[in-house]
Amino acid sequence: MATTATQPAGVLDRRALNRAFLARQLLLSRRTMPAEDALEHLVGLQAQAPIPPYYGLWTRLEDFRPAELAGLLTGRRAVRIALMRGTVHLVSSADCRKLRPCVQPFLERSLITTFGKDLNGLDPAKVATAGRELLEEAPHTVGDLSASLRTAWPDRPAAALGNVVRSLLPVVQIPPRGVWGQGGQPTYVMAEDWLGAPLDPEPDIDALVLRYLAAFGPATVKDVQAWSGLTRLRAVTERLRPRLVSFRDEDGRELLDLPDAPRPDPGTPAPVRYLAPYDNAILSHADRTRIISDEHRKAIATKNAVIPGTILVDGFVAGAWRIDRTRASTALDVQLFSPVGKRRRAELVAEGERLLLFASDGAAACELRIADA
Repeated sequence: MATTATQPAGVLDRRALNRAFLARQLLLSRRTMPAEDALEHLVGLQAQAPIPPYYGLWTRLEDFRPAELAGLLTGRRAVRIALMRGTVHLVSSADCRKLRPCVQPFLERSLITTFGKDLNGLDPAKVATAGRELLEEAPHTVGDLSASLRTAWPDRPAAALGNVVRSLLPVVQIPPRGVWGQGGQPTYVMAEDWLGAPLDPEPDIDALVLRYLAAFGPATVKDVQAWSGLTRLRAVTERLRPRLVSFRDEDGRELLDLPDAPRPDPGTPAPVRYLAPYDNAILSHADRTRIISDEHRKAIATKNAVIPGTILVDGFVAGAWRIDRTRASTALDVQLFSPVGKRRRAELVAEGERLLLFASDGAAACELRIADA
């Protein structure tokens, strides 16, 4: 029975948080739903690289096929755009219009933090205006856009000028970028022009927080801020408090949640799952121990911030994976961080073979290679 926010419902231990989180991430059981609905439920998929969103939907949806997501991109029902934490996300077109105004303050702050020295004495608004004029004339690759801007500001680094446009203007990356089986450089166009509709005029931060809880909760205020990049959200959660329930984690931190959101029994079985590279499931909390230990976070850390595919065993990260593909073959390499039992290993192999079939389109020789801890 749900409790009110003024009557804490007790403590949720790490396993209880894990099972609640997996249920909301569509990772306790594969769902039968359109890819567009899944994108909106998950508030988008992180998409620095073109292919990971396909794996992200494959691991969550029954009978998902790459053509479905590719069709959303080419049909302008989904787009790739810088959103939460300033990272590229693949979201529905409707969410592009809703979410970009919400995270705009973070993008502007991040621009100054990252490129402030290069932009010193420059009016970013003038650069953005010049960028808008260029993009309204025709789509531009990142390189072409930066080169064109440097004709007006030759003493400024191309990367800084390009990021002014990316941060201050709602620009989307258009196909073939992100389309399964195709390639292409990131090519920008104004979101309003691509979608044929303006962005929502007012950011709805309350709705953003509620959607985060639906997909990532129960969560602390710091968790919401870590996912979104936004700050000072405690005032928002206080405003929402009458609509929420309250718990505590094992360290006494308050966890906020939606009254009717799933919170399965901690003993609920969790199947082996292969999470996509950059999957938001392991990137969207200040405290990520509900799904990955601090030790294993170090194991997947890289100097260039590349996040590999990871493997969930009993709900927690227990290894990493990567696909090596050539014209003649597709290999799936799995590195386990800790030993797994016989039954779990059989699951690992079965899921790995499914992933190989998906990644290879069934057209190439496949090999699964598992390296034990």
